[in-house]
Amino acid sequence: MAVLDADLIIIGAGPAGLTAAQYGARANLKVLVIEQIAPGGQILVIDQLENYPGVTEEISGYEFSLALYKQAETFGASFLTETVTSIKKDSHFTVGLSDGKTLTAFAVILATGSKPALLGIPGETEFSSKGVSYCATCDGHFFKNKKMFIVGGGDAACEEARYLSHLTEKVVLVHRRDSFRAQKALAERTMKNPKIEVRFNTIIKEIKGDERVKSVIWENNKTGKTGEELTDAVFIFVGTVPQSALARSLGITLDEGGHIITDQKMATNISGFYAIGDIRSNAFRQVVTAAADGAVAAHNAADYIDEEKSKK
Repeated sequence: MAVLDADLIIIGAGPAGLTAAQYGARANLKVLVIEQIAPGGQILVIDQLENYPGVTEEISGYEFSLALYKQAETFGASFLTETVTSIKKDSHFTVGLSDGKTLTAFAVILATGSKPALLGIPGETEFSSKGVSYCATCDGHFFKNKKMFIVGGGDAACEEARYLSHLTEKVVLVHRRDSFRAQKALAERTMKNPKIEVRFNTIIKEIKGDERVKSVIWENNKTGKTGEELTDAVFIFVGTVPQSALARSLGITLDEGGHIITDQKMATNISGFYAIGDIRSNAFRQVVTAAADGAVAAHNAADYIDEEKSKK
């Protein structure tokens, strides 16, 4: 039997990948997690995790991620900071890295998550990191006691608006629809926050400035009224784009939005290849569902690996 670098390679170390690492290692698999930046994924930008079952004390996304990482490492998972550039499948999986090296494994779990979607309006890319941001906890402190616009209507927009409201007297939250898409409790809390001015049926048409953001052009999509308003920052939370290029190159089946289609075992159309977390085609994406995906995928990957080893 050929000696492979790992039984299971997990690509991505957000809550889904870290949970999969823990469950895989506990199943006595040789687990290698590859992450290009740092363990945690998008949860790193969460100021306060408040809806994870059993977590009743205030904890930041960073602290929660660190706990997941240490737990997986304690059970025996190994970690590598690198960028995966390719995945191939023959009798086993071969994973290519940006440094030119390759790694082999019986099974792969893809947990590369997603990145913030762009508005695609004039001024957005020009003023990125110059007043335009996609992470309130990363950049909010730069605009303490200043005026800020927030764009979006989902969970992320409401959560980040709450965080930013702690830094200044008023933030303006605009949403193109006439109601929030966020969970009811989050939406109600946002509407009741005296520091958050909510404007429904409103879109940002342009972001203007010189060296930094100075103003926005907005439009009410019901009345057609437009206006220009001074602001120091624009925080954008209008969804995410799945990072599924690796899966696409392998021939994995995707939905129309580019998310990976799996069965209840988190298995894809290629045997031994699993997808979990935000990258998976799923109507509800939360930290708890990502963790559940990871546990399910690791359990079923262990069964698959046992079968593959028995063939040798």
